[in-house]
Amino acid sequence: MGVAELLLKRKKELAEKNKNNGLAFREEYKKNANVQETESGLLYEVITMGEGVRPTLSDTVLCHYHGININGEVFDSSIQRKKPAAFPLEKVIKGWTEGLQLMPVGSKFKFVIKPELGYKNQEISKELGPNSTMIFEVELLGIL
Repeated sequence: MGVAELLLKRKKELAEKNKNNGLAFREEYKKNANVQETESGLLYEVITMGEGVRPTLSDTVLCHYHGININGEVFDSSIQRKKPAAFPLEKVIKGWTEGLQLMPVGSKFKFVIKPELGYKNQEISKELGPNSTMIFEVELLGIL
């Protein structure tokens, strides 16, 4: 077996492991009383409910966020960078597009995003492999 075949085999095994572990994590997380699930399977929990307007698909939002995998490893964090990030809602992963439209400005939510609403089978980093479930705490600071 060559290097390319070994890498492909490793990615398939990792993707399957991440898929199964993520599913188990999400099923357990859903048992929390404060967790809500959308029709698409996005899990979210309201930490703070703001009183501002809700963004729409055509908006660009300003957020502070902290993203971890199900093992608690940070893969991306505007909080660690100490600088909020701006995103056009129509150009982010499906879980963010859907979840942020549920949030009035001033809100802070926790999202648990299944791979189908995230990066699917892509390997983004060593912390975020193929079929990874992502956990984000997101604070919606404003609509630009």
